[in-house]
Amino acid sequence: MVYARALLKLSGEALMGNKGYGIDPAIVQSIAEDVAKVVAAGSQLAIVVGGGNIFRGLKGSAAGMDRATADYVGMLATVMNAITLQDGLERAGVETRVQTAIEMQQVAEPYIRRRAIRHLEKGRVVVFGGGCGNPFFTTDTTAALRAAEINADVIFKATKVDGVYDRDPKLFSDAVRYETLSYQKVLNGELGVMDSTAIALCKDNNIPIVVFDLFEPGNICKAVAGEAIGSRIGNTN
Repeated sequence: MVYARALLKLSGEALMGNKGYGIDPAIVQSIAEDVAKVVAAGSQLAIVVGGGNIFRGLKGSAAGMDRATADYVGMLATVMNAITLQDGLERAGVETRVQTAIEMQQVAEPYIRRRAIRHLEKGRVVVFGGGCGNPFFTTDTTAALRAAEINADVIFKATKVDGVYDRDPKLFSDAVRYETLSYQKVLNGELGVMDSTAIALCKDNNIPIVVFDLFEPGNICKAVAGEAIGSRIGNTN
């Protein structure tokens, strides 16, 4: 099975690699090269990127900032990441558009659903920045929302681990990885894959989620090609 249209969710932390803060250009270029292969194979790909490598709204709020203000700062961080991804993708030969939920027309297009779909149909990658434009919502929820809006076949959540585990594999050597699991199990088990709003939105719109290791070369291509990697969340037990 090859997915015709997919949405890739990248965390901001993934872009910083081992630097601890900011952006690692080598990581960005590695992602860009994988995405270029996906586009060359004929699949349409949109990307939602987080901003945790620069600023995370929840941490700002915990430090005393107004929560809405902190979330808006986090949204701006996602735009920085989106523009960086666009640069890497275009250097890899992939025509790319950045659309933001908060208008900043000097650097990106405003988010317009029909325009985003048209870009995808023309073989361009669309990177969605600025979250969903509202505080109190995560970029995971944005990924679920945008996937539903553009009629994506699947959400790929690229992380630092190779799937969903019953407990943190970094802390527990006997942690068990799930190959498949249901939306409800994720919601009931509080497994920390995505926030509950995002999972519920995917469940309501029957959008499967595949969680896999971003740092294994070629995994984005394998995921889009439908190969059995990572963990798949959907209408299964």
